[in-house]
Amino acid sequence: MTESLPRPFTDAPPRSIDLNCDLGESFGAWHMGADEAVMPYVSSANVACGFHAGDPRTMLRTVDLARDAGVAIGAHVALPDLQGFGRREMRISPAEAHAMTLYQLGALAGFTRAARTFLRHVKPHGALYNMAARDAALADAIAAAVRDFDPMLVLVGLAGSELPRAGERHGLAIAHEAFTDRRYRADGSLVPRDEAGALIDDIEASLVQALAIARGDAIATQDGAQVRLRADTLCVHGDHPDAPLRARRLHEALSGAGLRIAATGSAA
Repeated sequence: MTESLPRPFTDAPPRSIDLNCDLGESFGAWHMGADEAVMPYVSSANVACGFHAGDPRTMLRTVDLARDAGVAIGAHVALPDLQGFGRREMRISPAEAHAMTLYQLGALAGFTRAARTFLRHVKPHGALYNMAARDAALADAIAAAVRDFDPMLVLVGLAGSELPRAGERHGLAIAHEAFTDRRYRADGSLVPRDEAGALIDDIEASLVQALAIARGDAIATQDGAQVRLRADTLCVHGDHPDAPLRARRLHEALSGAGLRIAATGSAA
């Protein structure tokens, strides 16, 4: 049975929503993603900082691409795990999380400074993202590092989780994030990637979920419940084989529903 897209928004003026993508994830001779093809359809780029992916030349190239496209640049900070693409959990202390976040922010900020642009936001990657969503002490350490580096940066975290709460405690602007291509549990957490059905491979189904989230409507969870998520930003995964198509279709669907695609905190 084919799912139908929700009806267009009728609110005026149009509501804004950010569309972010994880980019700059190539490393050395290893190529990941199609950054140039994705960039025209997103409003924020989360640039890998060398811990889970990315290298100096890739970071510089991605910053230049985002700057030239008028896309907000953010640091995609991660656990130091190139082999596991940052998706394997590690036991780290809050002090270690604080220091590694500062390290990666400093690295990417060097490239933005050289490119005569600036950082707009910070979003943890993979396992660090999920750990910070449920661990208040870890979330506090990451939020403190962002505040210590630049209190004007926006902290992006899983909608309704510990990370945005930590950002608020530290006086940061925050963005609650939701995913178009991931299944949720009834408590608002993501179904782990290694579980069956965790990913939404069908583009039409992902669009239905994205528009429902953007409207503030409840979505069906994997365990048969309904959950309503706050979403300031929606994520497109840059490592998906058809990421450019997904980004384009999502941009068209959101715009067609009356939404303005804009980075969090940007002027109307």
